[in-house]
Amino acid sequence: MHPKALIEACTELVRLTLTFEHPADAVVSRFFRDHRGLGQRERAALAETVYTVLRKKLLFDHMAPSGSGPRERRLAILGFAHWQDEEARRTHPQAVHGARDFLHAALNEREKQWLIQCDAVRDDELMERHRHNLPDWLAQPLKLQVGEGFWPLVRALSCSAPLDLRVNVLKDKRADVQRELAQAGIASVETPYSPWGLRVVGKPALTKLPAFVRGAIEVQDEGSQLLALLLDAKRGEMVVDFCAGAGGKTLAIGATMRSTGRLYAFDVSAHRLDALKPRLARSGLSNVHPAAIAHERDERVKRLTGKIDRVLVDAPCSGLGTLRRNPDLKWRQTPKAVQELEVKQAAILASAARLVKPGGRLVYATCSVLPEENERIAQAFAAAHPDFVALDAGQVLAQLKVDAAASLCSGGDTGTQYVRLWPHLHQTDGFFAAVWVRKG
Repeated sequence: MHPKALIEACTELVRLTLTFEHPADAVVSRFFRDHRGLGQRERAALAETVYTVLRKKLLFDHMAPSGSGPRERRLAILGFAHWQDEEARRTHPQAVHGARDFLHAALNEREKQWLIQCDAVRDDELMERHRHNLPDWLAQPLKLQVGEGFWPLVRALSCSAPLDLRVNVLKDKRADVQRELAQAGIASVETPYSPWGLRVVGKPALTKLPAFVRGAIEVQDEGSQLLALLLDAKRGEMVVDFCAGAGGKTLAIGATMRSTGRLYAFDVSAHRLDALKPRLARSGLSNVHPAAIAHERDERVKRLTGKIDRVLVDAPCSGLGTLRRNPDLKWRQTPKAVQELEVKQAAILASAARLVKPGGRLVYATCSVLPEENERIAQAFAAAHPDFVALDAGQVLAQLKVDAAASLCSGGDTGTQYVRLWPHLHQTDGFFAAVWVRKG
């Protein structure tokens, strides 16, 4: 595609995304469906440009008025340029800027001069909000929460997430899959914590690989893998993934059960569960039973009261731990929405807890970084449910032979440890998890 045509396409996609009427990934997917002639490289450039604009929106909004032409075009130019800078630094860490020849071919002289002026702006000349690119309602609590870790966290959130794979242990061994990927020209390293994970170098196409087709690998962040590991489901047990969604954790749990027992995948969205079907077919699992429910008190849920060995509640949340891959969330979420989620999270956890039989395990998890959705929910649940005893998540992970398990956790009020994963510390999405066992 000619540079001018590509920048025009980037401009249009930026315009569509910044209405915030729909999630960014849905907008990008729809754009690609409407423009099926786009090649893989063009799609990558379009997506990365848009996501860079979303990550650095406050900075780009600050720079854009000094340029000329439509605002969306100026934002697209900045997004494309900064994405190329990041790509250049992947291979040459000392690089300041990426190659500009392709981009310059799409710009007029005035735009080229404006971009040079933008490139010359130093971080120490910017206001704090233009450096962290977070809404005030999120930035201030994060500062209080992570202290000196705030700016390392900001830098981590401003980059795209690595591509993690989970090896399906029902079908293959991690080392064998790693060698198979290498033979296909895809370099990877073992994830440092999950025993099932591989972190791929770059973002290669995977869906036509034999390992993917036969269900040996699934795309899944290492943090998400650890949550499934934390449940520690055993062969022959009765297990519930209460908010299964598209089933990433369901599949990981089913593999640890060696396709034995019975694993229910509950969700209020039949559409999300539909996305599980092709993945389930590839996985080779025969113990998974997806079921759409009307709400957390659905009759199908009630029938299982007190019968389940292990329950995972990966609760609906703000998703603010996934800003590396969903940067639009920081502009689409609001404090009011978070408050509404807190009420929903507490209700779902209380309902799911009824399923756990005496001696059974309950795990509450989110992909949020906010204490309101995490520690506060866990503490309120513990106070209202004395029949559940908190487990130390660090000890649980250590017993599962997770390396440096204690470094993945932080303290709770009762001396137990919660799982607390951070992008800047663990190179995962931001995750939280609390673990309880019901008294016998």
